[in-house]
This record gives sequence, C-alpha cells and structure tokens, in this order.
Amino acid sequence: MKPALLEVMRMNRMCRMVLATCLGSFILVIFYFQIMRRNPFGVDVCCRKGSRSPLQELYNPIQLELSNTAVLHQMRRDQVTDTCRANSAMSRKRRVLTPNDLKHLVVDEDHELIYCYVPKVACTNWKRLMMVLTGRGKYSDPMEIPANEAHISANLKTLNQYSIPEINHRLKSYMKFLFVREPFERLVSAYRNKFTQKYNTSFHKRYGTKIIKRQRKNATQEALHKGADVKFEEFVAYLIDPHTQREEPFNEHWQTVYSLCHPCHIHYDLVGKYETLEEDSNYVLQLAGVSSYLKFPTYAKSTRTTDEMTTEFFQNISSEHQTQLYEVYKLDFLMFNYSVPSYLKLE
Repeated sequence: MKPALLEVMRMNRMCRMVLATCLGSFILVIFYFQIMRRNPFGVDVCCRKGSRSPLQELYNPIQLELSNTAVLHQMRRDQVTDTCRANSAMSRKRRVLTPNDLKHLVVDEDHELIYCYVPKVACTNWKRLMMVLTGRGKYSDPMEIPANEAHISANLKTLNQYSIPEINHRLKSYMKFLFVREPFERLVSAYRNKFTQKYNTSFHKRYGTKIIKRQRKNATQEALHKGADVKFEEFVAYLIDPHTQREEPFNEHWQTVYSLCHPCHIHYDLVGKYETLEEDSNYVLQLAGVSSYLKFPTYAKSTRTTDEMTTEFFQNISSEHQTQLYEVYKLDFLMFNYSVPSYLKLE
C-alpha cells in the first residue's frame, strides 16, 4: 500500500507543477499581447517617431553630435541674447508685455509651435503653412490657399486670444520661431508694395495722404487727396520724424522686428532668415515632425526686392537722414547680425 500511496502523491505533485507552469505561461502570453496591443511595434512609446515635441528635437536631439544647422541656430540665439543684454536700456523700455503685444504670435496647438510673423519676410507662405498645420486635414497644399485668405485673422489663432496662465504655459512649452530680413531691404520692399502699386488705395489714403501733407511742399490737391505718389525720400522723412511715432505706432509692414516680436522679452528658439529661407523653413518643419509630407513652398519671384535695388533707393537719401533712419532700425541690424550696408553714408 505504501508504495502505491507514494506514487499517487508523486503524481499529484507533478500535476500541480504542470498546471502551475501552464497557468503561468498563459498569464505571460496575455500580458505580452496586452503590451503588443498598446505598442504593436514593440518600441518604447516615448521614443516613437513623432512623439517628441519640437523643443525636445531641438534641444535634446537623439544624435549626440550637434548638426551644423543646430550650431548655426545656437549662434543666432546667442546673438539676440547678447544684443538684448548690451542694449538693455533701449531694448527693454517696456518691462511687461500685454496680450495686445502678442497678436503677431500664431499658435499651432497640434505641433506645439508659436510663429511670430513679420510682414515682408515670407509671412504669406508661412501663414499658409500654419493653416495646413492647424487645419487638421482641411488643407494639404499651402499654395492652394489664396494669399488674401492667409491674411484673414480668423483663420489662425494668435497668442493674445488665450488667458494669462495659458499664454505662460505655451511660451514655456512650445517652440517659438520667427523669420527676419535685412532691415533696409525689408523697408524698401514695404515701400514698393504699399506705395508704388495702384491697387493699394487703402494705404495711399491712410498713410500716403498724411506723408505728402507733412513732407511735400506745394503739393497738388490731387496728391493730397489720393496720396498715390509718395516718394521714397518722403517716406523716409516720415519715418524719422519724431511726431510720427508720438502720434501712433508704425504700421506692421515697416515696424521694427524687435517691436513686433519682442525678442528681448520672449526667448525665440529659432531665428530664420530670409536669405536662407528655404533651408531654415524646412528645418522648422523637420523639428515639428512633418517634413515627410510638408515642405516650404518654393517659387521664383521676379519682383523680389534685392540688395542692388535697395542701394538704388538710398542713393537719393541724405547722409543725415540715412543716419537717423539707421538709428530707428539699429537694434534689428545688431540683433540679427546684419552689418551696416556699404552704401550708407553715416554721419
């Protein structure tokens, strides 16, 4: 009897061990498939492509060695910081920004981007891109969006539309960028677009009539009424006239970048340049994780204002007025590392 009893007990232990092993294996299989259902590629979710924010991609790149592009943008950030520090009395006249100061900062919630648009620095195409990025499938090709539609304020959300806590959160967590241009080239571009094109009657009426009234002796009644033939010399005289800025802020098309985007109060992570527009724009899109299906629009614009054209416009400006105008835009020259133009005759 005893040997038989021992055999039965041994068989019972073996059955329990087999049962426990099978049950454990079953639990492991279930656990494995639960993991695979959440992450079918078996990759850590935190590291999957597209899950990192643009700020992480910029400041904590996966590759240890910084690219030449990353080093270039670090140098541009340092240039802005150093200029703000060296010119603190001039650059920080206003200690606190109000929501109204943030109306040029376009917000993309989905990709955690903030873009400060500067007129005459490819802002139409960048607004088109922001409409694609924020449209959630409504748009796919930025160049199919009409230019006038890109400038309708309701089509894009700006930072001033948020509460103060929401503003602070986005300024801290989102990647902030802007694009700049050689200041006087941008100024000539604004003049040519707003005062030499017949279709811009609203600018002629709003600003042209005022400029002619103040700056032109013996102006005709037609010129005073229409404001359609403002000379560049008159435009410059208007800009350097102390009465102009006391009366109202500059129009955004010729306002300084540091007054539009406040780079001494807001830390911009990327400073793109008009001179390297395509490369810098596509770098932003790469950091946002959309470069596989979205590129900055490229097209040849024959009417573009060039350095040679700008030189010609300044030939008839006196050295005194050149010096005064440079003082108006001096911070933009210094902050974004643009040298004093060789054609200037500064006093």
